[in-house]
Amino acid sequence: MARKRYTPEQIIAMLRETEVRLSQGEKVGAISRSLGISEQSYYRWRREYGGLKVSQARRLKDLEKENQRLRKAVSDLTLDALILKEVVGGKVLSPARRRLAIDHVQEVLDVSERRACRVVGQHRSTQRKLPMPPADEKPLTAAIIRLAQQYGRYGYRRITALLRNEGWLVNAKRFERIWRREGLKVPQKQPKRGRLWFNDGSCVRLRPQYPGHVWSYDFVMDRTHDGKAFRMLTVIDEHSRQCLAIHVQRKLKSDDVLAVLTELFQRHGPPDHIRSDNGAEFTAHAVRDWLGRIGVKTLYIEPGSPWENGYNESFNGKLRDELLNGEIFYTLKEAVILIERWRIHYNTVRPHSSLGYKPPAPQTILPRPARLPYATLQAAQQGDHNRRNSNLTGGPP
Repeated sequence: MARKRYTPEQIIAMLRETEVRLSQGEKVGAISRSLGISEQSYYRWRREYGGLKVSQARRLKDLEKENQRLRKAVSDLTLDALILKEVVGGKVLSPARRRLAIDHVQEVLDVSERRACRVVGQHRSTQRKLPMPPADEKPLTAAIIRLAQQYGRYGYRRITALLRNEGWLVNAKRFERIWRREGLKVPQKQPKRGRLWFNDGSCVRLRPQYPGHVWSYDFVMDRTHDGKAFRMLTVIDEHSRQCLAIHVQRKLKSDDVLAVLTELFQRHGPPDHIRSDNGAEFTAHAVRDWLGRIGVKTLYIEPGSPWENGYNESFNGKLRDELLNGEIFYTLKEAVILIERWRIHYNTVRPHSSLGYKPPAPQTILPRPARLPYATLQAAQQGDHNRRNSNLTGGPP
């Protein structure tokens, strides 16, 4: 039998009737049975509503309901605060991170999925949907890791350019997401450099305007495994960023500088200007007179201001960072071969950020791959093209 619920008006009316009948000598038990209630209900009602009017009882009931609502609201806010406290370890922006955060909250606080999704801001359908990575996610990740291992000092932008040269159609944001997910990172080393300025506001350094306008050269020193030092003369074209030569010998003098420049002038033609520091090999009268007779103007930087020769200094830093710091040269011949191999790679393969992530002097320019729904190797397309051509000509596949 369902329990009957009484309104405050009915309860106060029965209490008043009970008081009248008690004054006439009746017992509480008999009165309760006649009213259809238990003695416990009578005593509880008398404790809660005794001496109250109907309006006062109704107001008391409303206050109790309001109190229950406020307690529930405070409890909900406290629980929401606990949920948010559990997920403040990092920015919860992507659906994947929110999915992990909601799973963690359900495990720790034992709350429902509906409640956790509402607080975190995740739709329940998104929470329950299993992520389906693209079909080429694994080979693309493997290609990224392979290039990152091969070129340990390259950042993700330069690796992206290498992948596109291989034929992958990679979205830059997708590549950055994989790069960060795999924990790949290159330490940032970019100290601030000053500049020398004239009183009229013009910079000391002459800006290159076209290939062959300004060349720059400088010396770099390293040691073979036996501790013996050797020197490298690096020559670059400041406009195209092409490394024209890296001449390696145990000792380099002004006569060696002239020999290298003679060969380069015959191959590329003499530049308009050539920039260097104030080393004895560059300021020697034999070098200055010879360059003057050919018509090449010399640009010497201010003493103690290597940033004025910034193009060559930057190149020397890349040479040391990407090759010299990671190689052990057992003989001078090995150093010559490996350095020349790196120079060819730098000119023809390595993406240069200031050139739109293209190499300074690529050997060949591949046709632009067709647009595909997701990243695909161009080699597969080229293989299909070759097979179709062989079928048409009747030749071997």
